[in-house]
Amino acid sequence: MISKLCSSSCYGIEARPIEVEVDIASGLPQTTIVGLPDQAIKESRERVKAAIKNSGFPFAPKKLTINLAPADLKKEGPSFDLPIAIGILASSGHVNPNRLSQFLFLGELALDGSLRKVKGALPAATLAKHIKKPLIIPCENAEEASLEKDSEILCAKDLREVIQFLNGELSLASPPKPSQNQDSHFSEDGLDFSEVRGQWQAKRAVQIAAAGGHNLLFIGPPGAGKTMLASRIPTVLPPLGNHETIEISKIYSVAGLLQNEKPMVKKRPFRSPHHTVSQIGLVGGGSFPRPGEISLAHGGVLFLDEFPEFHRDVIESLRAPLEEGYILISRAKQNIRFPAHFLLVCAMNPCPCGYLSSRNHTCRCGLGQIQKYLNKISGPILDRIDLHVELPAVEYKDLVSAQPSESSAEIKKRVIETRQRQTERFQGTKIATNAVMNPREIKKFCALNEESKKLLEAAMKELRFSARGYFKAIKIARTIADLESSESIQTEHIAEALQYRSLDRNYFS
Repeated sequence: MISKLCSSSCYGIEARPIEVEVDIASGLPQTTIVGLPDQAIKESRERVKAAIKNSGFPFAPKKLTINLAPADLKKEGPSFDLPIAIGILASSGHVNPNRLSQFLFLGELALDGSLRKVKGALPAATLAKHIKKPLIIPCENAEEASLEKDSEILCAKDLREVIQFLNGELSLASPPKPSQNQDSHFSEDGLDFSEVRGQWQAKRAVQIAAAGGHNLLFIGPPGAGKTMLASRIPTVLPPLGNHETIEISKIYSVAGLLQNEKPMVKKRPFRSPHHTVSQIGLVGGGSFPRPGEISLAHGGVLFLDEFPEFHRDVIESLRAPLEEGYILISRAKQNIRFPAHFLLVCAMNPCPCGYLSSRNHTCRCGLGQIQKYLNKISGPILDRIDLHVELPAVEYKDLVSAQPSESSAEIKKRVIETRQRQTERFQGTKIATNAVMNPREIKKFCALNEESKKLLEAAMKELRFSARGYFKAIKIARTIADLESSESIQTEHIAEALQYRSLDRNYFS
């Protein structure tokens, strides 16, 4: 007898339906699983056998054939344990086969028959909503899956509960919808910009970057506050909308990073990978593609400290995501797309010893060492970073000053107001911030007066801007104008924007 059930497998952050077919036939006792299963699925035969026996059901020693269709797509993970076990019991006559096609099943089995948490429950809930089937999952995944509105979620503690439910002997509970109240302007770590002393120009650059979605590069000696500034950027970004919350939570669900006590992502991500990270670790991939750091930073901040110390191929792999807002991982039979729209923040020293620009220390590096160090950052990558900010060492008077510094709440209020102006401007388009405008939108929304055009022309000749650098200066000026509630871009806005591109020549030429 053949039993058929519906399950799912994640490809990228989307779940695809997988049909689990179980056939029991006479012959020598053996279990064969086909349909390109990975090692975790192949080992499920032992977990399922023990779970069925320990749940009080007989396991007949017969020939079992289990097929995961479509057969040409790779399947991964232990989430097929539950549908395989139900299929075996249905083929043995212990489950009502008429109800199997009405549900989508997902869950890993422990040896005693209890259900364990699995990855990808939220994408599976989205799929269940689209195919109009209730999703039966472990209780640990219930709150996460219920984040998807209008989806019917049923949770179970063990295999016996699911079998009793399918036989009409028991009802499964639906979890309550999780609260989507956003966190306050403070992060969970209590970070705030009021703790940053001095560095007024850097704070201004952070405000511009947050308001317009512009990428940012800090250059300064050790102890200047580069990491301190970067770690506080999420505290001034606008709160996540419902769509962003679900999309980011899907990424973390696929990566298996959602915790039971935090079934969804409520605040902007901040990812800071070590400089030894591999290319796959940063952009994603692998034999069964998983999201990398750039996707885990989607909607938030990706901070690359000691930027030149990253491997050259790792740095260069950022080019496409910075331009397109996603990463496409190509395989022989499919292309998998992960979202990767993030605010890139980089920090680096001006030289190997770190004291080239310091007034208090003498640089010990030779000219060749300095040039080799700076050459690790290629022109194309530098060109994609909007704001270049040089940080001096913090002065003693700034450290002991009693003058209050702006808090994250005050900066965040201005950032939200500026983002709202951009939302109204770009209404009806897919553009969210000034940073992602293309030349057509720049021409439409960023008209310049003659004085501004002359200033830009002089800057292009002096600083040797590329076409990308030229347009980035205009986009930065547009954000500065928005921060000041100015409908038009003035000459002073262009002049300030050009200050954040001057390092093109001072350091990298």
